[in-house]
Amino acid sequence: MTEWFTETLHEGVAQALTIDKVRFRQRTDHQDLIIFENRVHGRVLALDGVVQVTTGDEFVYHEMIAHVPLLAHGRARRVLIIGGGDGGTARRCLCHPVDRVTMVEIDRSVVDLCCTHMPEVGAQAFDDPRLDLVIADGAAYVAETDERFDVIIIDSTDPIGPGQVLFTPAFYAACHRCLTPGGILVNQAGVPALQGSELTAVTRALRTSFADVWAYTAVVPTYYGGIMTLGWASDDPGARHVDRATLAARAEEAGIVGRYYSPAVHVASFALPPWVEALITAG
Repeated sequence: MTEWFTETLHEGVAQALTIDKVRFRQRTDHQDLIIFENRVHGRVLALDGVVQVTTGDEFVYHEMIAHVPLLAHGRARRVLIIGGGDGGTARRCLCHPVDRVTMVEIDRSVVDLCCTHMPEVGAQAFDDPRLDLVIADGAAYVAETDERFDVIIIDSTDPIGPGQVLFTPAFYAACHRCLTPGGILVNQAGVPALQGSELTAVTRALRTSFADVWAYTAVVPTYYGGIMTLGWASDDPGARHVDRATLAARAEEAGIVGRYYSPAVHVASFALPPWVEALITAG
């Protein structure tokens, strides 16, 4: 009898994956967690019934959430990641000539279990001396820290459960305080075909603190519903308009070669279909 994992995040539709083998299943201090094998997508991590990462397509999300802001910035030395317990975002950030990546993850068990059951996602990130892993609440961290960062990446769950606080105007204001002049913030902003109101709400909240707010896109097969959006915020409007040649030179200098990311994809990802742009301007 085939066992199925069914994700019902979105009203009216569902995504189902076969559970070919359970690697781990537990209720942590913060959420329900399962890691299982799927014949199409590889090893899958789900939290509270929602797919977070798979070994089959993690490279799309992690390359785009990390390489886009770091190469657009061009001189980032200090990076803050909120969430990202699987290590995939930290791994891509550490491909750049950064001095320090601070990763604030609320659930230590996510880090430990991903290192054990999905080590290829984070690779050697957790062994890199430039990575500072902080087990804490991300919202509290940005509200209290005296550190300043060139890029902030919000690699969070959807705005439900522990991740809900990471989508508020107060949180974005605290992040803005932590950025250096010309700094960039990016976050996951949902699948607009099914979460259009989330993108609008994120845009509206970011605009309370940042001068230039937009979104860019990526196609992650296991984030059901088509293109997903990544929120973009900075006080430097030029940061999202860096030309392809400049991006290519920066990527070559840093040795960045992506499976999904390229300078051409970077530029194109900011060109939004009119219906997605309307969700942003509605904010």
